Amino acid sequence: MAEAGASPLRTSFTKVSSPMLEVHQLVIAYGRRTVLSGVDFTLPAGASAAVQGRSGSGKSSLLAAILGMVTPSSGDITVNGESVIRMRSAARRDFLRHTVSMVFQHGELIDELEPSENVEVAALLAGQSRNDARHSAAQLLSDLDVQATGILTRDLSGGERQRVAVARALITKPQLVLADEPTGSLDAEFRDMVGNLVLSIPERWGSSVLMVTHDPDLAARADSSYRVVAVPGESSRWEAVA
Repeated sequence: MAEAGASPLRTSFTKVSSPMLEVHQLVIAYGRRTVLSGVDFTLPAGASAAVQGRSGSGKSSLLAAILGMVTPSSGDITVNGESVIRMRSAARRDFLRHTVSMVFQHGELIDELEPSENVEVAALLAGQSRNDARHSAAQLLSDLDVQATGILTRDLSGGERQRVAVARALITKPQLVLADEPTGSLDAEFRDMVGNLVLSIPERWGSSVLMVTHDPDLAARADSSYRVVAVPGESSRWEAVA
């Protein structure tokens, strides 16, 4: 695998004095059921944070709210100083498409495509030219030690698939990468490899990282860590991990 300082493709955004992500007193409810309340934290530019919690505690709902897929009942979310809650829908979609990327637990890749094609799709949807997309995908996959062409994605190992998913998230040069259980579907052989990769994103590519995980050891290696505590009959409680 390529060394940490060898990445040829770095994010080229201008760092700002404001935090990359601020979540202030966020409450998320579905109907009459409040699933998450009191979420309050700051993620600096170029830093990583982890969120721990049991299944169903509201961790994925937090990521969905940041992506504009869920409307919070109250509170605010700002990304690079812009409130995504107060934006109109079209403006929010355009802003987030060029600012935030996602790494899913199971990769969400198209098995019938080659790894390079899976990565290129994200770049093309973001408006990059086909040549630029192909070149950037080849660079990223080479850096992440994954064969780009001549093999279908379905024939990759679990660790290779997740590295392709990371490359796809990075190709749009996001300021913020969200990772939803990126090691959750991997065996021990690949868990540390992919976990280390996700946590290296701020240093190697300059993007901030917010990662949801069940793995306390992985969470402890992030710059900051939080826990969502499920309380029976009540909304989940948010707390910082010392």
